[in-house]
Amino acid sequence: MSDSTSRFGFVSFAETWNGRLAMMGFVIGLATEVLTGQGILSQIGLG
Repeated sequence: MSDSTSRFGFVSFAETWNGRLAMMGFVIGLATEVLTGQGILSQIGLG
């Protein structure tokens, strides 16, 4: 399997999905804070 078809490591495919999932996580965390009125740390008992 050549590097151009690999889906692991620092390749465009993996980095694209990593970015998309990171953006989704940020938006979900922000929405959770807005809906509950608590920060993420206080929600999990650390704040």
